[in-house]
Amino acid sequence: MATRPLIAGNWKMNGLQRAAAELEKIIAGAAKLASSTDILVCPPATLIASFATLARGSAVAIGAQDCHREVAGAFTGDVSAEMLKDAGASAVIVGHSERRLYHHETDADIRAKAVAAHRAGLLAIVCIGETQAQRERRQTIDVVRGQLSGSLPDAASAQSLALAYEPVWAIGSGLTPSPADVAQVHGFIRAELTARYGSAAPGIRILYGGSVKPNNARELMAVANVDGALVGGASLKAEEFLAIAAVYR
Repeated sequence: MATRPLIAGNWKMNGLQRAAAELEKIIAGAAKLASSTDILVCPPATLIASFATLARGSAVAIGAQDCHREVAGAFTGDVSAEMLKDAGASAVIVGHSERRLYHHETDADIRAKAVAAHRAGLLAIVCIGETQAQRERRQTIDVVRGQLSGSLPDAASAQSLALAYEPVWAIGSGLTPSPADVAQVHGFIRAELTARYGSAAPGIRILYGGSVKPNNARELMAVANVDGALVGGASLKAEEFLAIAAVYR
């Protein structure tokens, strides 16, 4: 383990105010895990401020799922990294495959958002990963190389950047790559980070994401260069999310 692991939950477009009850369960369970693991919950933007207040002083940090590249301006419906920081967020996910697909975000867009997160003092969790068609054409490494080259900021540290390798075909499908496949991609990512960032690279966490569940988390988290997980559906249920985080106890 290069550094302290991070288990991050991406709630996507799920959760109303009553979901605070689930966060309270996560906070209660996270107290037992705080010595070994960083735990982050990324709810919808509507819940960030109230969740940050609820989690203040606990072992759970609150993050966001996206940000705009600019500090402020005439961008109706968008939220800046500075606004997220002001609401109590400490991190933001950028470049998730659903943003790339549904909002047509390019690597350049994602890089600008990662730079914005750094500017605001947030950890940027930059997502990368190949589609099923790309995997079948054996293009995984080429795709990941291109996304790393285009999506990452010029400067980075353990405090400003984390990566999340999420094979698009594994997200929400119940399918996961083999540990050997994960090891290959994460090892490649680590080598690319080292070439780009030098001595800062070992502290930059590389998370695995894509159908992470309590029943496969231990095997996946044991893979070399896997420094935690970006968890989707399982993060909506405190019991499952905490069970994933507990593999590091």
